[in-house]
Amino acid sequence: MSLDTRVAVAIRGVRTATGVPVNRRGGAGPSDDGHLRLGGRGAALPIDPTSPYLVRDGRLLRSAGCGDPGTGDAEEVWVDTGLEAEAVARPRFYDLVTADGVRYDQLARLHGADVLATTVVQTCIRYAEDQRCRFCSIEESLRAGATTAVKRPEQLAEVAEAAVRLDGVRQVVMTTGTSNGRDRGARHVARCVRAVKEAVPGLPVQVQVEPPEDLGALAELRDAGADSLGIHVESLDDDVRRRWMPGKATVSLERYREAWAEGVRLFGRNQVSTYLILGLGEDRDELVAGAAELAAMGVYPFVVPFRPIAGTLAVDVDGARPPAPEVLADVTARVAADLRSRGMLSSGQKAGCAACGACSALQAAGA
Repeated sequence: MSLDTRVAVAIRGVRTATGVPVNRRGGAGPSDDGHLRLGGRGAALPIDPTSPYLVRDGRLLRSAGCGDPGTGDAEEVWVDTGLEAEAVARPRFYDLVTADGVRYDQLARLHGADVLATTVVQTCIRYAEDQRCRFCSIEESLRAGATTAVKRPEQLAEVAEAAVRLDGVRQVVMTTGTSNGRDRGARHVARCVRAVKEAVPGLPVQVQVEPPEDLGALAELRDAGADSLGIHVESLDDDVRRRWMPGKATVSLERYREAWAEGVRLFGRNQVSTYLILGLGEDRDELVAGAAELAAMGVYPFVVPFRPIAGTLAVDVDGARPPAPEVLADVTARVAADLRSRGMLSSGQKAGCAACGACSALQAAGA
């Protein structure tokens, strides 16, 4: 798959002839997308009926415009891109219910082709409008009844076992809204990890938390059995952070660096990652330089394009738009080249967003 094609569908999306049964609507982000297999890899892509790309009969097609109206043939002409493409099938574990009556798909969802993802606490202390990350709608899916406020360890263990057995899930991602405690919610995540590991030994798990005030909580996550760690800063530009994530911006970048360093010490090089969202107004050269700084620390900079999610302040207030495809291609190519030079590849991640890669074009760029 060429980087240009992967970037184009990341921004322009695809249309489908048959629909996409696995998708995300709302939640913590980073996108409202449908989940497909594209060129044999998982891909989270916008589903847009106006896209110049179409998934049909197992192929990704690109519009070449319409035929000649003078001949009476004004139908759209499609060209095969050479890529296999198909929607991810609805997982069978979605049809199950826990003994206490909770639907499995309210507890965890399929992401990409083979990742089980869950937000273990669906509320966040930073969700007041003057504190909220403008790209996040973590509590909207709770208000809509699509999920539960707190997932119990035994529930997630039950879902994970079924997802592996019925649908071939190969890894788990656990994230959480930020809590008031000094651990910022990490200890409940650790309890959930331990339960899943007991139910499905050997299943890789990534945990995602805000930098805890007590960095000892990161060791508890490792000791519970977590394989990799995500500490997501989203931007390394303090002006962008204050504008887009005023609550999280109260946690200094220095504190993030301390947490990343401790994470690398505990989990190892290339087992810690962070999101960098392109399209929030940062300087692209500074973003590339910041990504190189992270990689030098042993932290994988997971570069994703900003894509607005329904119900977020970015849509309801700002009307913000994704970056231009050529900007995303440029930044992705430069970050990927640096990662390759350091041997920091997504294939080396044991679990998590970088290991999945569905929300980013970095894998198409060789990283």
